[in-house]
Amino acid sequence: MSAKNPVFDRPSPEAQAAVDEAIRTRHSMRAFLDMPVPRETLEDILRVAARAPSGTNTQPWQVHVLTGAALKRLSDRIMAVYDDPQELSTHQEEYAYYPREWVSPFIDRRRKVGWDLYGLLNITKGDKARMHEQHGRNYRFFDAPVGLIFSIDRVMQQGSWLDYGMFLENIMIAARGRGLHTCPQAAFTQFHRLIAEELKFGPEQMLVCGMALGYADPNAIENSLVTERAALDEFVRFLDQ
Repeated sequence: MSAKNPVFDRPSPEAQAAVDEAIRTRHSMRAFLDMPVPRETLEDILRVAARAPSGTNTQPWQVHVLTGAALKRLSDRIMAVYDDPQELSTHQEEYAYYPREWVSPFIDRRRKVGWDLYGLLNITKGDKARMHEQHGRNYRFFDAPVGLIFSIDRVMQQGSWLDYGMFLENIMIAARGRGLHTCPQAAFTQFHRLIAEELKFGPEQMLVCGMALGYADPNAIENSLVTERAALDEFVRFLDQ
């Protein structure tokens, strides 16, 4: 009798349920507890996340893990700029994350998640001071004990950015499997020059995004926000002929 090929083994119902649960319970947390995450846990997460597929195994990701004084130093530098309107105006994103022109249904989804979050926090329309304060929490990594900054070599093209997305998702799912939560953050892209200087990027390195990682605060009202997902018939076509 030949040995089973583990690649083709059907996972147990328990294993399937665990994977599905990690995916379903992943959502962006915006408040974290002051509880450290062991370096061994971070290494385990990144090691398994690196199994993400990439074209011809290029593995285009570079990860900068910040904790303690290094995390605070970067946050303080960004916040000093963020709270200075004149200085803030000199910092622009290096690449367009969002469309230049918004259309439905994308603009509708964007507005809904924004107002759902602000509603939970009792931030009313037009309250620019509270909006500024809440957005600024991005740059404190929402008080998470771990801040991740991701970069990519500038020679890599669009396909490698697709690969990078799968790597980021692997990190978030692996974190959930260990009882941790995350918040992927494109907000950092505006400060790419400052981040490159602080983290001593080589000239070939380009900022992709940031991510907060830690234990979510179960009592923070903003963490109760779970965004809606479109029904399958809105984005799926089944073709059998």
